[in-house]
Amino acid sequence: MTTTTTEELDAAVAELLDVLDSGRLGSVCMALEAVDIAVAGDWSAEGVLAARERVLALHPRSRAEVVADCVRGLLSIWRPGPETDAQRQARASMIRLASLVSQGWPDGPAREQREDWLHLLGRQWTLMEGDRAVELIRAEQAAGRPVDAAVVATVRRTAIAIRPPQQGTATELAAELDQPPLSPGEAWADQVLADLAEEARGGGRAWAELVGHARELKSAKPTARWEKAGQALLAAVGPEAARERITAWLALVGRPRTLELVAEPHEEGLGQFDPYNLDALRGLALLLALTPARPESARVLGRLVVSALRKAPGIGPRAPKVANAAVAALARLDGTDGLAQLALLSTGVTYKGTVKELDKALRERAGALGVGQAELEELAVPGYGLDGLGACVRPFGEARVELLVEGVRVRQGWYNESGRQVKAAPASVRREHAEEFKEFKASVQEIEKMLAAQSDRLERQYLARRSWVYGPWRERLLDHPLVGTLARRLVWVVGGTAYAWLGGALRDAQGAEPGFTGDEPVELWHPVDHPAEAVSAWQELLARHGVDQPFAQVHRQVYRPTGAKGAHCDRFAGRSVSQYRFNSAATDRGWHTQVQLLVDNSFAGPRRLLPEWGLRAEFWVTGTDADWGEAFTALTTGEVRFYPITAPENRTQAGSGEYGPVLVPGLELVEPVPLVEVPALVLSEVLYELDLCVRAAGPE
Repeated sequence: MTTTTTEELDAAVAELLDVLDSGRLGSVCMALEAVDIAVAGDWSAEGVLAARERVLALHPRSRAEVVADCVRGLLSIWRPGPETDAQRQARASMIRLASLVSQGWPDGPAREQREDWLHLLGRQWTLMEGDRAVELIRAEQAAGRPVDAAVVATVRRTAIAIRPPQQGTATELAAELDQPPLSPGEAWADQVLADLAEEARGGGRAWAELVGHARELKSAKPTARWEKAGQALLAAVGPEAARERITAWLALVGRPRTLELVAEPHEEGLGQFDPYNLDALRGLALLLALTPARPESARVLGRLVVSALRKAPGIGPRAPKVANAAVAALARLDGTDGLAQLALLSTGVTYKGTVKELDKALRERAGALGVGQAELEELAVPGYGLDGLGACVRPFGEARVELLVEGVRVRQGWYNESGRQVKAAPASVRREHAEEFKEFKASVQEIEKMLAAQSDRLERQYLARRSWVYGPWRERLLDHPLVGTLARRLVWVVGGTAYAWLGGALRDAQGAEPGFTGDEPVELWHPVDHPAEAVSAWQELLARHGVDQPFAQVHRQVYRPTGAKGAHCDRFAGRSVSQYRFNSAATDRGWHTQVQLLVDNSFAGPRRLLPEWGLRAEFWVTGTDADWGEAFTALTTGEVRFYPITAPENRTQAGSGEYGPVLVPGLELVEPVPLVEVPALVLSEVLYELDLCVRAAGPE
């Protein structure tokens, strides 16, 4: 805290009195702020009492101008995003001064002061001034003036944030404010409100009733009664019209807020969805599943899952229930488009609740088709109109575009009406084929997402212990229009011999083409299973043919046990890593992680479940650098151990570095599996994943 001398205080008070004597109202707020800093906010100090009385003796209209200046100062200080200490102190000072000058304020404050306060209330995530703000809003209602929709939204968010035992005036006010049907400030909600207002001007109510019905969904699984009523409302507006409009609304979800919020002390509201609108989002997603299935419906639901799971500061995924509703809607879509999105999401979603819903949806679809879930995920990948070489030609009138998959990207070659190659889509395509062009761009984006997802899925097959029979493998992977562009750049073991796609055919390391019966077992080739000379031969062969692999395979780092009888590996021990960056990288690779806090509790270390091998890998880490009650900023890495998957889980008391199971009566302790008994591929892959995660989370 800054120490102020008596001379500085006297100078600040003298300046304030001079401003008051000269009638310079525009400078009063600034002079007040200087005195406020000098007395550290304590206006009961003897040296400022006379100046305070002079301010309160101003004419009410003059005081209104001073308060309005203070409020404008608040608005200039507050910005979206976290506050600095200086901004927080300045904000507190302005609120204090506005309250000071307002003391004893008569009924019916000046219009400028009232409107400025209401403007500020509409830009808060929740009401900071509590009961005082509610009083101002009540006064507006009593005067017959409508409450601005932005202020209604703030009151609603405040009521939702208040826990039941503390519910009071804000909760009661929110219950009375039933209009507008959605809280404004989000692009999608603003569009819905604009569409409903246009309908109301024409005397219609059908769309308003449909949105109202969407808001009535309060559970993850809609009831038969809700669905029946929803189908009737969809029929009233037309199923195809409903599909188009709901798709357009949901496509706007996740865009930046249309009404910026002022910064909150604890960053509340940053990146979040408005909680009042969440039920409507869930309901609209499930209503979309009741309309005719189209590719764009599946895409917008897939994007909704991703957007809803994006993390907001301090709360994690911002709307998991919305994501789960979108997954349920995808599962109900007819055709393969919804299935393709489920398969795409299953490779990238890490939030446990939504992963569970995705697994459930895929498992149910697999059961209905009589195949395994892994097979379903392969069958779900669409071909996107590509040929066997990952290419296609798409005409747009006389113009055309040629697509070619290169790695995990799609190269576009555009040709105008005269057949001349151009750098981008011709103007005639954008003008005369606008809808087709929009669909085309969305398709290209989805192809690239699917390529990245399938590359990750193929790499994960090592620890998934996945194997195929040659016939289905060739159909679903090697000859698939999209997956084949990845599979043909990998080395495979077919019937015990390694092969790769070279010169337009499967060939072994000597270039010989095999003859297969169609029943041979197939698995991904891994360097840990082969001598160094065989690995080098494949490296040279693929380099000679210019094969760029989708992930490190022939050049993959191999890890082997360093001790003859050891049961732990300390290859990565003693390093300091960021807890959040490590957890993020590890979660992306299938590890289960838990944020460790400096509290009186125990935590499990990062662990990798390997059910196909009957094992569990544990990485023992210790939290460092945290104040009591806070999450550790850093982790110090320790040893890696393997246990039978059913063995009791080891935990550590926060910051202690000591691991062990929770001791309960009848517990049987299980020794770790010696590293030499861990399958070589499992050991190598687990350490490979940890190496990548430790590198990603290490010092900048």
